[in-house]
Amino acid sequence: MNKTDTTESTNNALEEYISKHTKKEKENDERAGRGFQDFGLKDFVLKGIKEAGFSTPSPVQSQSIPIILKGRDLIAQAQTGTGKTAAFAIPILNALSRNKEIEALIITPTRELAMQISEEILKLGRFGRIKTICMYGGQSIKRQCDLLEKKPKVMIATPGRLLDHLQNERIANFLPKIVVLDESDEMLDMGFLDDIEEIFKFLPNSHQTLLFSATMPKPIQALAMKILNNPAFVKITPADVTNQDIEQQYYIINEGERDDAIVRLIETQNPTKSIIFTRMKKEAQALATRLTQRGFKAMALHGDMEQWERRESVKAFKENKIELLVATDVASRGLDISDVSHVFNYHIPLNPESYVHRIGRTGRAGKKGVAITLATPLEYKELSKIKQMTKAKLTLCEIVQEYSDDTLSQEIARTKVSDKSIMIYEKLKDKIDTTQLCLKLISIHLEKNANAQIGFTKEQIAQLESQNEESALKKNKKYNSNTKNKDGKNKTSKTRGKKKYDDIDRSESYMGSIWG
Repeated sequence: MNKTDTTESTNNALEEYISKHTKKEKENDERAGRGFQDFGLKDFVLKGIKEAGFSTPSPVQSQSIPIILKGRDLIAQAQTGTGKTAAFAIPILNALSRNKEIEALIITPTRELAMQISEEILKLGRFGRIKTICMYGGQSIKRQCDLLEKKPKVMIATPGRLLDHLQNERIANFLPKIVVLDESDEMLDMGFLDDIEEIFKFLPNSHQTLLFSATMPKPIQALAMKILNNPAFVKITPADVTNQDIEQQYYIINEGERDDAIVRLIETQNPTKSIIFTRMKKEAQALATRLTQRGFKAMALHGDMEQWERRESVKAFKENKIELLVATDVASRGLDISDVSHVFNYHIPLNPESYVHRIGRTGRAGKKGVAITLATPLEYKELSKIKQMTKAKLTLCEIVQEYSDDTLSQEIARTKVSDKSIMIYEKLKDKIDTTQLCLKLISIHLEKNANAQIGFTKEQIAQLESQNEESALKKNKKYNSNTKNKDGKNKTSKTRGKKKYDDIDRSESYMGSIWG
């Protein structure tokens, strides 16, 4: 059997296993307790859960915690924002003994996620005086070795730095009994799977493995079959994430209106704390700069920033020193900030998984949230695809066009007075009454904004939808007329010169590259 056949056989085996055991796991879940107190947890863990503000278990917690407490390996397919960190952190804390060795290892793709998990474990385990160590690239190796000497119980690490420590024998008595792979699909995207397999060579033969992933691509399935032993399977669908506490809105705009649309929406919706997602790192930095110039307290978060800069941005956002965090998907992976009121998609996300991840930054810990997506007419089909694949309930909205008193007062309050403005005022104050000067400037401003419509109206969007339907109908008619032989049977392809083009396959391949 060649390598391809072996991989396909492995993937099919996992799919058959999941299909066979999912029903059984759901039946077990129905018998599980509904409150944290029903899991038989230690007192210090229950106290930490209460102090952290958790009241009732989320779906991934109620299904995963009993399985992990039994010592079984687990595959959990759940999106960010479902409470999955607590789903493995709580049973890990409950399982820790008085031994002075590392008992739990949590591997994550990014330093930001590693720090977030470390913070959550410290918060949940505060009454058990649990020591953790968080290791990732960019930190001093000597500093990390010094922390290892303090005998932490839980290690959270990124693959590259952990493998470096293991290969150089810097970690003594490395015998974790619980190993967690968090955001496994993200580790695949970042090229860490070879490092993961190498890390597992250093682990003891007997340990419990927990694999958490938002999606289950074939390489992750193959890895699961390789490193897990008779795993249980839990799946929380995207619909479980997106349809509960998050109000999802979308606005159709022209390409050049993105900045004005974001500003107007912030002014009219009055969010307390917002994350604005962009596709590119340069775009995140540039937008944060433009928003700052317009008087907003904004900072960027992206992969080109130094580690200390990224940490400062997250800290400022958590401590309410800024109101807007402009971020890319990868840089924001694992952000756990419970009081984000709004999420803005500056551009359409590249795939449905990214959409679910982004909007999962709001509506956390039982709080309500708003997710807003900006789309141009050219992106309208992509948005429809996201709605279809995530089963999300997105509401079409119009941007408020009227320039209200509140909007004007907000703009005045956040606008900084420049030196040039002071010079002009000094020249004008003796020529024009101050009251008249203010009134005239307000009139100029209102007249300017009254003529500037931002975004499409619902009537314009209805017309756009009608045009899309007519265009699709014409394409279907053209395709049908071009795919019939003289005898009336369908052709499989059409020929141009010596090349053959299969329209359907070409179309599906194109969509697959975007959504696959």
